[in-house]
Amino acid sequence: MAENNENSPMTLGTKPIGKLLLQYSVPAVIASVVTSLYNIIDSIYIGRGVGAMAIAGLAITFPLMNLVIAFCTVIAVGGSTISSIYLGQKNISKANETANSVVVLSLIHSIVFGGLTLIFLDEILYFFGATNETISYARDFMQVILYGTPISYLFIVLNNMMRATGYPKKAMYSALLSVLVNVSLAPLFIFQFQWGIKGAALATICGQFVGFIWVMHHFMSHKSFVHIDKKNKWLIPSIIKRMYAIGLSPFLMNVCACIVVIFINGALLKTGGENGNLAVGSYGIVNRTAMLFVMVVFGVTQGMQPILGFNYGANQWHRVKRTLKIGIWLGMIITTIGVLLAELAPNQISALFTEDTTLIDIAQNGFKISMMFFTVVGAQIIIQNFFQSIGSPNISIFLSLTRQLLFLIPTLLVLPAWLGINGVWLSLAVSDMLAFIVAAITLVILLKRQDKHFSSLNINS
Repeated sequence: MAENNENSPMTLGTKPIGKLLLQYSVPAVIASVVTSLYNIIDSIYIGRGVGAMAIAGLAITFPLMNLVIAFCTVIAVGGSTISSIYLGQKNISKANETANSVVVLSLIHSIVFGGLTLIFLDEILYFFGATNETISYARDFMQVILYGTPISYLFIVLNNMMRATGYPKKAMYSALLSVLVNVSLAPLFIFQFQWGIKGAALATICGQFVGFIWVMHHFMSHKSFVHIDKKNKWLIPSIIKRMYAIGLSPFLMNVCACIVVIFINGALLKTGGENGNLAVGSYGIVNRTAMLFVMVVFGVTQGMQPILGFNYGANQWHRVKRTLKIGIWLGMIITTIGVLLAELAPNQISALFTEDTTLIDIAQNGFKISMMFFTVVGAQIIIQNFFQSIGSPNISIFLSLTRQLLFLIPTLLVLPAWLGINGVWLSLAVSDMLAFIVAAITLVILLKRQDKHFSSLNINS
């Protein structure tokens, strides 16, 4: 039973779209902003408390972190989308069974992936671009993160489910609680206890553990609209199959991001010369900052997802299109702010992370070139997640692959040979624009087809 009518996800089919986006997206955006700001603050702590080489070591962990997230998001996104669609179809029992399944799958993924990665950790980090100067920092950070993956996975997956099943504010509170614990413990562990980069990772896991307790309490309560119950069915093959099909898009996106970062790190080490490690560190600064705005856009998509899924499941196509239109405009406004900051204040942003003048200079140049077309990234993310939210995983997978595999890797193989390190930064910008063009064309074609489909449904009814 729902806690109250206000929390009932059934309002997703009746409330004005603007009010629903405020209700669902604002809490998700706040949570995303706070989490991203923590990641930036964490990097600042590491850069100033451990050193410039630690920033480079942290950047080396990015591809592995993408893999960690990949095996988590396949469940988080798949489970959240399916539960929203089931609620739109008023099939509450299936939504409950989905909640049961995501818990078991989260534990399986985290134990298998975390265990295997720990065994081959050094080999993986060297493959991702670690050097003798950066390996110890990368290893110390990732060991703690990998030991904590069961906690991390359950927290992230259930928090997504909480938002998708009618509790956006609760999902925001759990994210804020996690970050608050994280931010409080990080300076204590890094500076007071002198645990260095390992302390930063431990603070992250502690924050996620507190958040996990919060979300688990929510789903164990029968007052929640969707809840976990041992009486419900577990691991239903049809639900698992559909969950993986929908979650495959963000999974591949993160896997591709992992592959791409390997190419980026390799290109920066090669073109950076004697400052190769610092060039990798500069990408860490640029990437952390860009991800702040990307995560805000993802907050918008998280708010859109239950609205899109519910109304698509309820055959309310006009509400689906209205949500998409508003989302695209919001996404582009957010990333445009990122472009302005990158172009107008790159030196000031870089100086927050480190006092190393060489690292600042490289990062400043990276900001100006790599983010020149960043405005369209907001629209591309919204479009890609739109297909995911309406249960069209194949299109979403295609769009997730275009930027990274179809455009970015080829440009990384060509442009740095001509332009040196500037070619690395330019590759990022060019791939952003090309991926947006493909996404826009795909969206126009799909909208025309769906307009015809829903028009025929209305005529028949």
